[in-house]
Amino acid sequence: MRYDLNLLPIFVALMEERSVTRAAERVGMTQPALSNALSRLRLMLQDQLFIRERYGIQPTAVALELAPAIAEALAKLDDTVLGQQGFDPAKADRVFTIAPNGYVEFVLFPAIVARLQQVAPGIKLRLTPYGNDLVETGVVSGTTALVLGRIVDPPDNLVVQHLMDESLACAVRADHPTVGDAMTRVQFEALKHVNIIPPGRLFQALAQQELKREVAISVTNFFAVAELVAVTDYCATLPSLICRRLQQDHRLKILPAPVDLGTFPVEMAWHVRYRQDPAHRWLRGLVAEIVRELSASGRPPGAPPQAGQWDG
Repeated sequence: MRYDLNLLPIFVALMEERSVTRAAERVGMTQPALSNALSRLRLMLQDQLFIRERYGIQPTAVALELAPAIAEALAKLDDTVLGQQGFDPAKADRVFTIAPNGYVEFVLFPAIVARLQQVAPGIKLRLTPYGNDLVETGVVSGTTALVLGRIVDPPDNLVVQHLMDESLACAVRADHPTVGDAMTRVQFEALKHVNIIPPGRLFQALAQQELKREVAISVTNFFAVAELVAVTDYCATLPSLICRRLQQDHRLKILPAPVDLGTFPVEMAWHVRYRQDPAHRWLRGLVAEIVRELSASGRPPGAPPQAGQWDG
């Protein structure tokens, strides 16, 4: 029996998007054209495949059984074809969508953009927010090239690379009335604090060390922290690479945390279909290289991060 291979990416898009409209947008087709392709898929595979429901479509048992084999076959085909193609970053003209968490956007992206300007001026980046839902970032469906941050419970179609382990330090204003060149546990617990939402690893670390913290204000990003700390007696506990950036502000001083707050991982994930894509491999290599350089170029007080080098 002959199979129309052009229909298989449409099957994958329908499986992952669970919506005819979103699948059509993803593969660049009109909705009527995709509906027509779905009819041909049903005929080719001898099954209804997808059942329309109130909030989209749901796969049949046959579709669920076929999905892993079809996705694997397409990934192998991509690896074979794309592996034969070269990629010249200096001549490339394309856009990559990346989903970083707030920490990565603040710490890494100035360096990433500066490097791209030097070596790949035709490459543009589009950033999309990364909260806690990998599906919403687009990386699970493959519309987003990379997600950067803490990767929790990734699905089987994502490859995850560990980039480094980051530590925590404290920031207070330079002329703080009660904190000198070091901070004790008693001083930390007596201060009021600036909290970053979501607090993530910090809440766990504080609980493990039974360290109390009175939160005076919670903010949604790192950009507001320096101004808040500079004009108050508040303390902010932040990732060490952010503290390194804040060390350049003469109004602030960076101190080790009064107890060991441990580390948290910084990771990078991508869809398996991009495992051998030359352009995506180059981009991942550039990100990992910049992380290694930042990790090796000096630290504020606190434990140094450990940078990873693997890309598979």
